[in-house]
Amino acid sequence: MTEAVASQAEYKRIDARVSAVEQEVEGEKILARYILSQARQNGDDLAALKLRVDRIEQKIDGLESRLVRVETDLGALRRELPAIVAEAMREVLREPRSR
Repeated sequence: MTEAVASQAEYKRIDARVSAVEQEVEGEKILARYILSQARQNGDDLAALKLRVDRIEQKIDGLESRLVRVETDLGALRRELPAIVAEAMREVLREPRSR
């Protein structure tokens, strides 16, 4: 009988260890699923951010080309302004004075 009691005690001890290992494995599975879901969500978030950054870059490129045109026009105006002012002054000076 002592052998049967010893075997039963050994069985209970092994059963308890197996149960503990099973619980640990189940916990690891839950953790792995959680990490995987977070990684997927982060991937989706990163894809959305990349899309937004791409749109912003396109808008910046458009603004950059518009700014180049404004700079070109401003440079032309800067070069032509003395001639415009001179022509306006000549017209004013040609007008008869009526005082």
